[in-house]
Amino acid sequence: MSVEQHWSARRYAETAHFVPALGVPVLELLAPSADEHILDLGCGDGVLTEKIVAAGARVVAVDAAPDMVAAARARGIDARVLRGQNLPFEGEFDAVFSNAALHWMRPPEAVLAGVRRALKPGGRFVGEMGGHNNTAAIIVALSAVLGQRGIDAHRLNPWYFPSAAAYREKLGEAGFTVEEIRIIPRPTVLPTSIEPWLDTFAGAFFSTLPERDRVSARAEVADLLRPVLMDETGTWIADYVRLRFRATRHEK
Repeated sequence: MSVEQHWSARRYAETAHFVPALGVPVLELLAPSADEHILDLGCGDGVLTEKIVAAGARVVAVDAAPDMVAAARARGIDARVLRGQNLPFEGEFDAVFSNAALHWMRPPEAVLAGVRRALKPGGRFVGEMGGHNNTAAIIVALSAVLGQRGIDAHRLNPWYFPSAAAYREKLGEAGFTVEEIRIIPRPTVLPTSIEPWLDTFAGAFFSTLPERDRVSARAEVADLLRPVLMDETGTWIADYVRLRFRATRHEK
C-alpha cells in the first residue's frame, strides 16, 4: 500500500540542499573520467549531476519526478522522466551512479536488473542510499502518531533501507561483483526544523489523513522527536545512516 511521493524542486532546494552536498564522497568513489558514458539514476534537481558532467563524462540523468527532471534540464543536463524499476537501456553505460535515491525504488530486484542491463560488461555501479536504521527515530515517531489514528505506518512506508549484508546478497544475485560496501552512520544537521523535512521526505505517511489533521499530526511527530533529535542549541540533527557501495557487472 505504499504511496507515491510527490516532489517539488523548489522545496527540495530549500530544505534538502544538504543531500547533494553530502554526496561528494560517492562522486569521488565513482571517479568519472572524460568520455565515459554515465547514467545518473535518481538525479534529483541535477546539482550533483553537474559535477559528473564537469569531469568530462557524457551523462544521461533519470528521475521519476517530473519537477525534478525539469530542474535538471534547466541546468543543461540530458534528464529524462523514468522510473528506476523500468530502465530501458541495453549495454550503453560505462558506469551507473546513484546518490540518495535507491531507497525510494522498490522492488530493488527490478532496479538492479535494469542497472545491470544498462551497463557494458565490466561496467561499474556506484551508489549511496539509506541503510539499515536510517531515520529510525523518525519512523518510530511516525508509527506512534499514525497508530493513534488507526493507521499502520509500515503499510505507507515508501523506503527500503537494507543492511550491507542484505544488499551485498542482492547485488550478487543480480550479477554484480561487490568491491566495496559499508554502512556509514551520518548524523545530519538539518537546515530547518523537522517539520519541513517531514513535508519534503515523509509526505506519503500523512497522505491518508484528512487535510485538516495533517498539521496536527506533523506537530505531534515533531514533539516526540524534539528530545531525541534536537540539541541544546535548537539544531535538529536527523539520525541518518547511509549504505555506500561500489560493484562491477559480471557475466553470469
